[in-house]
Formats: sequence, C-alpha cells, structure tokens
Amino acid sequence: MLDDDPSDNTAVRDRPCNIRQRILPGAVQIVAILGAAPPRRHARDIIDAVVANMRQNLERLKYSTLAPSRYTVYLHPTEFARLETIIPVLQEQTVRALDEELQRLNAAGSSPRWRRVERLPEVRNAAADWHIAFMADPDEELKDGDLLVDSELLMPARPELGIGEQTRRIATVRSAQRETTIEHTIDCPTSSSTPRVRGQIEYDDEAGHHCYDVTRDCFTIGRGGVAYPVDVRIASSADVSREHARIRRDSVSDRFFLIDLSTLGTTLNGRHIPKGFDEVDGTKRENGSETLLPDVANIGLAGTVFLDFRKR
Repeated sequence: MLDDDPSDNTAVRDRPCNIRQRILPGAVQIVAILGAAPPRRHARDIIDAVVANMRQNLERLKYSTLAPSRYTVYLHPTEFARLETIIPVLQEQTVRALDEELQRLNAAGSSPRWRRVERLPEVRNAAADWHIAFMADPDEELKDGDLLVDSELLMPARPELGIGEQTRRIATVRSAQRETTIEHTIDCPTSSSTPRVRGQIEYDDEAGHHCYDVTRDCFTIGRGGVAYPVDVRIASSADVSREHARIRRDSVSDRFFLIDLSTLGTTLNGRHIPKGFDEVDGTKRENGSETLLPDVANIGLAGTVFLDFRKR
C-alpha cells in the first residue's frame, strides 16, 4: 500500500481519475493515460425516450386520441449486449411507463382548468396491448450511448378526404449532442388484386443490375435503414442518402414528380433539382418543392448511381 507521507517518493499525489502515476526512486517518471470510458446510458433513460416518442406520435380524432402501440428501440451493439439479460424487465417497465403516461395525460385533460375550454379527447392505446422490442443497430451507425426509437401508429381511413388506412412511423435518434426526428407516412394497400405497372426503373449499383416496376403512386429511393424505409434500395457508398429521393404520381394528371430528400443532391437529366425539404430544429420537413418528371428520364443520386426511368 502506498503511504501519503510527502517524503516518500513513491507517493501518488493529486492523481486524476483517468491518469495512473507512480514515481519510482532513481528512475524517470512514468505516466499511463487511460482512454475515457465510452458513454453509458442508464436504462431508465431508454424508457423515458420511448415515452417521449409516444407523445410525439399521438393522433387526435374527434372522440379520442390514439397512441402508437408498437415501438422498436435500436441500441449500439455494445449497449445492447450490456442490457440483453434484463430486456424482459426493461420491456415490462416500459409498458408500465406508457400506461402511467396515458393516465397522466387523461388526468390533465379532465382537470378543472381544462373544463373551461374544450375537453381534450381521451388518450388511449391504438391496439389492445403495447408491443416493445429492443434490438442491436443492424446498420452499425449508432455510436456508444446513442439510441433510436421507432414507433408505428396505424391511422384509420378517412373516406371523406379520399384517404385510406395509413401507417405513420416516427423515429427519434438521441445522441449526446442532439435529437433528430424522422417522420414517414406509409399508405396501406387497399386491394389484393394485381397492381397496374405504370412505369419502370433500371439501374446498376454495387450489388448488380436491377429493375423496379412502378406500381405505387408514391415510392422512395435510397440506401434505406432501420429509420428509413425505402421502396428502391440502393447498394452504394454513403454519398447516396438513406432516403435520397421520392417519386410521386398525380392520379388526376397521371404525371410523375421527383422530390430531392438528400444531402448531396439529385439530378434530372444532368441538372440539379431543388431540395424538397427544410431542416427545422433537427427535424426534416418537406417544403412541397418537386420537379416534373419526363416520361423518359435519367435520375442521378449524388453523382454516384444513375437510374433510368420510363413511364408506361
């Protein structure tokens, strides 16, 4: 054991927590600097992140407010390995936290303060039960301490607006520096009959040659990922964004439009098109900018992958 006597040359003085220092008699000083431990997120923070995501994905109807029932939490592989043995407990306590949050929201909505104005609709789970899953990040993009919460809410059809059933997904990525929210609304198929092919896309990427039949009125192109569901998945470098571009068909005019959602840009027949989104407080919000797509066109993704589009 080292003595704290100042006359002893072997004493350790003012030792920082990340430096081991020992002075040896008759020898040079040896200092070993240890790397800082990777950030560690408490399990309760993960539960809080799921509850916060639920609050972001509420859908208010006339007589009730729906909360998403399905949540997938992606963790860095090291973090997942640390928590893997307690995941059943983590799932149980996340369900409890979601139930308590619904009770809190409904209690606030029925308080005397709210009775003077419009009463808030009851907040309830959109399904019978909560479904919570924890997984290691398959894209290997999350850093130690980061987490991604992806929730799904099945929204009912609104025939008066000509809208069928849709699934809204909200992914929240939390890191030490910032929080980013990504929102997607996916149309649910309404018919089991064979869809009509309205066009075709051909392209080459790192995985080879591909053909994609256009059967939907809206589809997304990019590298894809757990938070970025895409219809046309591109195997390429990170120059191509995970959600790079979207093509939309107008059912009235039967014309197609191209929307740029990327970081490094999208070209149409060699010319850059305007970005179709603005970034506000860490959230991408589409701004309505879109470019008419000719019946025959070449679409460039960051000057890396090129797709040939042909309308039928």
